[in-house]
Amino acid sequence: MNQELFERGLQTRREVLGDAYVDAALANADEFGMPMQELVSQYCWGDVWNRPGLDRRTRSLLNLAFMTALNRPHELKLHIRGALNNGVSKEEIREVFLQAAIYAGVPAAVDSFRCAREVFQQG
Repeated sequence: MNQELFERGLQTRREVLGDAYVDAALANADEFGMPMQELVSQYCWGDVWNRPGLDRRTRSLLNLAFMTALNRPHELKLHIRGALNNGVSKEEIREVFLQAAIYAGVPAAVDSFRCAREVFQQG
């Protein structure tokens, strides 16, 4: 494991998703799951999220579309919170889901709207 990239990834992960989520993810990782936490923190958050080609806001918008297309509600809720932290508005989130309805399917987008309402109600 590249410790420097891991630490940088943890920092980015915390800035986007919040300390509480990251702390819980790490605390709940056992011997089986910790390698996945390390991979996610180092590769996804340390390397890809910190590349200079796209800003965090744009990456968040893309993730909302991807999670909708892949029908991953748990990850979608997490990334809706992250998108809000990255300055994406509720209106922009709605537009991503409407766009995704056309290309990923209406049922997937309906579920995404449902997930967003849950996140918005939680504050």
